[in-house]
Parts: sequence; C-alpha cells; structure tokens
Amino acid sequence: MKLLLVTLLGCSLLTASAQRKPTPAVHKTTANAKPAVAPKSNERLVEIMTTYGNLTVKLYDSTPLHRDNFIKLVQSGFYDSLLFHRIINGFMIQGGDPTSKYADSAQTVGEGAAPGDRIPAEIKPYLFHKKGVLAAARDNNPAKASSNCQFYLVQGKVLNDVELNTMECRVRGNNPAYTYTDAQRNVYKTIGGTPFLDQNYTVFGEVVSGINIIDTIAAQPRDARDRPLKPVRMQMHLLN
Repeated sequence: MKLLLVTLLGCSLLTASAQRKPTPAVHKTTANAKPAVAPKSNERLVEIMTTYGNLTVKLYDSTPLHRDNFIKLVQSGFYDSLLFHRIINGFMIQGGDPTSKYADSAQTVGEGAAPGDRIPAEIKPYLFHKKGVLAAARDNNPAKASSNCQFYLVQGKVLNDVELNTMECRVRGNNPAYTYTDAQRNVYKTIGGTPFLDQNYTVFGEVVSGINIIDTIAAQPRDARDRPLKPVRMQMHLLN
C-alpha cells in the first residue's frame, strides 16, 4: 500500500521494506510521568520519545476511531523503535511504518501497515492542519480512509491572507461549503501550518508539549527520498 501525502510541490510519499535489528536512541522518561498539560474531557495524552527529545500529544475525543486505534498501538508497543522515515522542513515529519524497524539505510520505507483494515475517515471542518497537529497518512482511496498506523506531525509555515484565500479555494474542492473562520486564519497567520491538506486527511490530535522537537527533526539532513540520513527513532507510552 503506497501512502499518499501530497504537497504543493507535488512531493511523493513513501515506500517500504525491513531488515537489520536497530539500536534505538530515544530520550526516555518513566512510564508514570505526569502529563505536561491536563487533558480536557476524556482526551488521552501520549508521550512520543524521539532521538532528539520528547513531545506530548493529546488525542481528540471527536475522532474516536483514530484515537482508539492509536491508543491500542501505543499500548501494544507497536511504535517502539520505528523510524520517522520521511521529513520535509517546512512541511511535516512522518513515521509509523512497521517495516522501518529493521530497515537499513539503502531501503525505501513507507508502504507498511499494521494488521487489519484502514481507519474510516473522521474529517471535521473544525480540525485543521495548524502547526503541531497529529494526522493520519493515507493512500489514494476515494473514501479518504486512513492508514491504520502511519501518521505525521505538521510543521508547516506562517501564511498571509492572500495565501490563505488561495488555500481556501483549493480546500473547497474537497468541501464546497468550507470557509476558514477568523480564529483559524489567525492561527495560520501566527503559528502556521499546512492548510492545503485541510479536509483531505484526518487530524486526530495535537502536540501540547515539546513542539520544538518537530522543528529539530524536520531540519535534519535527508536523502533524495526525504529519509533522514541518521535514524530518528521513536518510543511511545500513555500518560493517562
């Protein structure tokens, strides 16, 4: 399954394979660490520990299929020692392919999946691709169903009103009635993000601590496939 995550520059996505046992290098914390930010309602917090530092994400209650699937994978240790296998500075960092765990540097990764079906799309008009959101990668299926394991964290860039007007018109190709709210525009103009992905991929969480780690990972040297030259590995655990 080739996963699709389109950019304005037409960046391709991913492909996969596996071999060699890795030696994970991540910043660890204790499994009973206190949440960096108290969750609202029943929102769950997950710590993602990476080679370059740790970040905490909260999972949205409004996307329960993606939330529950992600929790299940985290609890099972599925993500431990996997790579962030695709990074593009100014765009996003992507990981979660199980074939990346033992892949050597010559292999192209990105087509792997967990056992089971895709996750049905949970695309909401109020969930948008601001910097720091957690979203699901997917292939080019017409239902926009998500990969059952691969995800990306948005870096993006700050935009102005002219750029946002252009993006809004583009997003209307997926949702003709879609219009950015003033609050959404303000976020894109101050924090930034990737609005050209809106209404096309499921956003199901956001970083609440350690957002600078996205910048650090995205800035690492990469090859022509957008794979980091030095492995960037992850481990995850639930904080609540």
